[in-house]
Amino acid sequence: MSVPPAIGGGASGFTLLEVVVAVSIAGLALVGLFQAGSTGLFAANTAGRVEEAVERAQSHLAAFGRASDVFAGEIEGDDGGGYHWRLRARPVMTWQPTQPALGAGATVLYDVEAVISWRSAGRDRSIVLATRRIGAGVASQ
Repeated sequence: MSVPPAIGGGASGFTLLEVVVAVSIAGLALVGLFQAGSTGLFAANTAGRVEEAVERAQSHLAAFGRASDVFAGEIEGDDGGGYHWRLRARPVMTWQPTQPALGAGATVLYDVEAVISWRSAGRDRSIVLATRRIGAGVASQ
């Protein structure tokens, strides 16, 4: 038994229109994949920079008041790697003993803030960490 020929002359395959539509869909899918990949890489880079900035801020907060007395004011500097740091301490409360012992002065509670800033993707970015420290104050007469 023989198979009857297909209607329309037996030609099979894709038309030009079907090929163009398939290539267009594949192109759009590739653009979406590349965009998602580049967004993921950018987010990973940003997360890495933020993590490094937090570590630097923690380091500056830990060092503040260790080498010398805690004091009110602001200090800043370049931290390398494109990072800039600023430490700001301001007194919040002072406690003066009612019967000061020899050489004992006031105790001051300071708000201490560490700001690390850097430039990334054409924008200024920064993180802020804050803590409180106790320091010696000037005894009032």
